[in-house]
Amino acid sequence: MRAEDVTSVILPPPCHEVEPPSHDVIDRIPAAPPGQRRPGSLGGVTIEATSNFIRFQAVFNFRDVGGLATDRGAVKGRTLFRSDTLHRLADADQAAYQVLGVQTVIDLRRPEEVRSSGRAPEWAAPQYHHCHLDHPHWKHSDYREELGVARYLADRYVELARYGHRDIAHVVELIAGEESGPVAVHCVAGKDRTGTVVAFVLELLGVDDDAIAGEYALTERSEELFVAWARDHVEGFADKPAVPYYVSTPPEAILLTLRELRKEFGSVQRLLGLTDATVDRLRAKLLA
Repeated sequence: MRAEDVTSVILPPPCHEVEPPSHDVIDRIPAAPPGQRRPGSLGGVTIEATSNFIRFQAVFNFRDVGGLATDRGAVKGRTLFRSDTLHRLADADQAAYQVLGVQTVIDLRRPEEVRSSGRAPEWAAPQYHHCHLDHPHWKHSDYREELGVARYLADRYVELARYGHRDIAHVVELIAGEESGPVAVHCVAGKDRTGTVVAFVLELLGVDDDAIAGEYALTERSEELFVAWARDHVEGFADKPAVPYYVSTPPEAILLTLRELRKEFGSVQRLLGLTDATVDRLRAKLLA
């Protein structure tokens, strides 16, 4: 949903076919005091885990989701990464990126987004899967200030889950596969599609809802760096007003999403139609 520089690219096959130096660690993110919250900041949600932002030249929301706790153990580090679009990785990023050991990149963008901007460099994706998640385009007319960002986003994420549950299930199966190795999942901003997929994975692993919401909310911390870059590199960006639901990641959005999907489907596993064997493989791979 962010403007991207345009290049020509051959569309990849659809999904169904087939500690670096620049490392910032956030050990604890306290809840903001009432009245001091920015839209999307953590309000009453504290994560007692590690979230690793890994800086690259023009990729701003790449992070390791390892460290979150469950009753079965902690989520392993350097096993599942989430990111904004990886087509902006530069050759100068290669050494720091390859230290991470990523073997598989799962690209959740729409086909037209891949065509217009390109895919991750081959050196960054030994295995590359383009997995578009079926869902309607967002309508700005559906957003009303009185509705609020969290409610609007939750409605979009529930909609994504209803339309794209089979596609999301396939992504989870890819992540769970031993042959995939460490996986990086990304869309454009690494916020909505990636945020929903990662939230579902963490829920299947047994991570507490507040910790899932806190991890999701971290995306907002990458916004300042992206904006500074985009003002210089994306034509017309500086002239466009900020859209509240593009730049905010309120933890309540994920809490509402999980609550409402469980009410409708019983569980994330049932929503996605995953077998117990798949969930067991996911936990065996991602939990220490």
